[in-house]
Amino acid sequence: MRTIECLRRIGFLAAVIAIAGGVDARIKLITLPPRERVEIQLDHPNATLVEEERIVPLVKGENQVDFSWANTQIDPETIVFRVIAPVGEKKIDVKVLSVSYPPNEAALVWSVGSSDSGSARVRISYILGNLSKSFNYRAVASRDEASLILSQYIRLQNFANEEFGNTSLWAGFGQEFHKPVGLNETKEMLMGKFEKVPIRKTYTASVQEFGYLDQPQNKLRIPMHYVLKNDKANNLGAAPLPYGKVRIFIEGGEKSKEASTFLGEDWGKFTPIDDEMKLYLGVAQDIVVKRTIDRNENQRVAGNLFNQTVVIKYEIENFKDQAVTLAIAESLRQIRNEALGRDTGRDVEWELGKETTFSGGPDKEKSTFDQLVFHVKLPARGADGKAEKSIQKLQVILKNEW
Repeated sequence: MRTIECLRRIGFLAAVIAIAGGVDARIKLITLPPRERVEIQLDHPNATLVEEERIVPLVKGENQVDFSWANTQIDPETIVFRVIAPVGEKKIDVKVLSVSYPPNEAALVWSVGSSDSGSARVRISYILGNLSKSFNYRAVASRDEASLILSQYIRLQNFANEEFGNTSLWAGFGQEFHKPVGLNETKEMLMGKFEKVPIRKTYTASVQEFGYLDQPQNKLRIPMHYVLKNDKANNLGAAPLPYGKVRIFIEGGEKSKEASTFLGEDWGKFTPIDDEMKLYLGVAQDIVVKRTIDRNENQRVAGNLFNQTVVIKYEIENFKDQAVTLAIAESLRQIRNEALGRDTGRDVEWELGKETTFSGGPDKEKSTFDQLVFHVKLPARGADGKAEKSIQKLQVILKNEW
């Protein structure tokens, strides 16, 4: 079982049964038994589990083992004490008899019975506050933006008011580290480096998600992203990618003196195996999308029910010197709100009209009952610097509105 250690002024007290009058006495040991093993388990997002093992000397009969802490945020409700095994050649039987809480003390006292004098290895585990971790990444894209090198780091912050010697650190995945953790220390460690991770550079127009770059001119904001997939086919997929800040770079050219150029940073979402992570790169200034409502009319069905026909027109220009694919996403609720000037709050009943011109139709994987996603291939600008204008239309019939 993985565990953790971190305790400020933890005290073990072996107490011997006093001879006179049968009165018990708690005798504190001047020298604490050394920590034989310590682990800090960091796999839980909101809690740090610590486990430590020590060798405690025992006398025949009943012993009292005192575990105390001060100025350290140990949750006393989580402390678990276990006898692992006797130490040495002498075979003794050791078991925990009871536990008590000394009044007005940050301590627990266990009554431990031993069949003979000797030593036993004990394990104490608990949840500790102010010992936290976070993740961050460095992503370096190739010059052709076809792949990147992804380096993953874990950052440990120790404000638990305790220092640790050689400690096993484990995040629930990846390698286990064996390092000392100093008092009030922040320590960063490389967890993994993933070479040649394939990426797609995407351009997306979505009035609901990203809004307008210039609303009076009906020009949409077109954000750019690197998209990578967390699976083995893409040189990842060993474990989920935790949430963390990603600093994004691109390799320098052959004649460039700098090894890489900083592109920006984004917060990478928690990415399970087989899911995708999107890294924001900024807004494309050389792809222009003008979106207008070309037609908006209703047709009575029965009573106060009607069908609303909406035709959206897109005028698209690519001023880049390379061809790109643009994704256009439309929320059916957003379209209804624009067409009717109100949100009815109910799901949209709709069908795609015949005036829709997008080649290939909606993306079946990305589209849902409430969102349509289309892809438009845009050629590079001409030698004269002019862009070929692509005009697309989307016709949606909103059914049984009132």
